[in-house]
Amino acid sequence: MEKITVAKGKKVYFASDNHLGAPTMEESLPREKKFVAWLDHVKQDAAAIFLLGDLFDFWFEYKTVVPKGYTRTLGKLAEITDAGIPVYFFVGNHDLWMHGYFEEELNIPVFHKPQQFKLNNTTFFIGHGDGLGPDDKGFKRMKKVFTNPVSKWLFNWLHPDLGVKLGKYLSVKNKLISGDDDAKFLGEDKEWLVQYAKRKLEQDHYDYFVFGHRHLPLTIALNHQATYINLGDWINYFTYGVFDGNTLTLETYKP
Repeated sequence: MEKITVAKGKKVYFASDNHLGAPTMEESLPREKKFVAWLDHVKQDAAAIFLLGDLFDFWFEYKTVVPKGYTRTLGKLAEITDAGIPVYFFVGNHDLWMHGYFEEELNIPVFHKPQQFKLNNTTFFIGHGDGLGPDDKGFKRMKKVFTNPVSKWLFNWLHPDLGVKLGKYLSVKNKLISGDDDAKFLGEDKEWLVQYAKRKLEQDHYDYFVFGHRHLPLTIALNHQATYINLGDWINYFTYGVFDGNTLTLETYKP
């Protein structure tokens, strides 16, 4: 379990589900500029920043090529890590094909599975959230195809112009991939990430479970000590998490 010290006056920030590039690069540009402005704002007192996946609506790293665009976001992230502020990235279901670019170019560690962190004396279980819990069965089947070495090898042989175009088309059109066809609160007993968190609590204690993927800002008490938080998104809500060293809360960015 990695430990992070949050000094007095510092904060740790969490954001998820920007889906930059959707439905088009032109239409997502205002959202990207807003997100970059948020990064510029939080870097003033950030002890660390966690990005919980689906930063891009589609991302695939060829051996020598990455998708065109997102210069403002990538440049701001480089500026932040160059200033010594750690940034942690968890792949989502739209940008799971990451293989070294963030680590090498931006000095940002990339996680493909949920991780445990201890911020001061508070324990966190953090991940994007896709494919976890008793439901999400359709995506679980599709993810096996996406992560299959043969599938990735075949896709890698597509010319980048064709591969990126195809990937963006599928990301926007396929609701099974996007996961936003049920972006409404289902009730605590039907929220599969809540059920997943409750099962994890049977094994170990965590103060906070922090996920994205659902596109809904949610704060749900799991018991007297543990809380489930979903970060929402940067499409409709522009919400993010703030940990002040003791408590994690959801806030809405209003520049």
